[in-house]
Amino acid sequence: MDERDFAALGPIVAGVLEDAYEKQKVFDEDYINPDDGLLYCGKCHTPKRRKAKHPFKPDSEFIVPCYCKCEQETEDERRRRKEEQERDEYIHNLKITSLMDDKFKSQTFESFRTTKENEKIFRLCKRYSDNFEEMLKNNQGLLFYGDVGTGKTFAAACIANDLLNRKISVVMTSFAKLMEKARSFKADDEEVSRKLDSTKLLIIDDLGVESGSDFALEKVYTYIDNRYRSNMPMILTTNLELSEMQRTNDIRYRRIYDRIFEMCYPVRFTGASFRKIEAKKRFDAMKTFLEGD
Repeated sequence: MDERDFAALGPIVAGVLEDAYEKQKVFDEDYINPDDGLLYCGKCHTPKRRKAKHPFKPDSEFIVPCYCKCEQETEDERRRRKEEQERDEYIHNLKITSLMDDKFKSQTFESFRTTKENEKIFRLCKRYSDNFEEMLKNNQGLLFYGDVGTGKTFAAACIANDLLNRKISVVMTSFAKLMEKARSFKADDEEVSRKLDSTKLLIIDDLGVESGSDFALEKVYTYIDNRYRSNMPMILTTNLELSEMQRTNDIRYRRIYDRIFEMCYPVRFTGASFRKIEAKKRFDAMKTFLEGD
């Protein structure tokens, strides 16, 4: 069969092959190999065309364009760069829609300041993130509780950013922000609710800061119950003590906490407040600067 005689292949196949021939670049240094009659690359000396079996006549062959070795390497690199760019853009868009405050977007496990008090917590958070697919499958979340400034939000942000960098959708916000949205335009609240329900991991900061109004507590329950019913995990942080949550007699809080205890493994954060430590460092540095010799 002649190299460009595609009529017997049908109009669609013939059109595709004709287009491939038109787009194939042939340079002056390229040559026909006398051993097989195929076009070869003058740089890498590998075939730029190959023989293919006829789709309707098993005993017949025809010649089609193909990548030589150096063209294939160039194409592989182009695809790699494109996939990397698409991955970076996808992660960037995930971070935009994550609702995370800018101050938490740079927090990573690499910047996690481990101490004697939080070393175990660091390992727990890293293990949770590394095994997130299993956590997702089992609808297993976490409840970070403890004093103000002990690193609960920071630890949650480390998990969020680690997952986002692996192209796993995460939304991280606070109950205060959710209450603000809930009291604003209905469309805003509905849009946020869709994001909360669709993300693979939902992280909500500062449980307990919302007001005790029936409206606020009903919204909190709805956010948590939606995750429960959709079998999707969540991470919550709170300054409340676990015993305080367990002993409440208020039925409005009771049903919220029961859902949380069913879904989330409690992790206590202890130690000195990082905020107070940082504040003291800034105070001492300023004192030295102003009062020094």
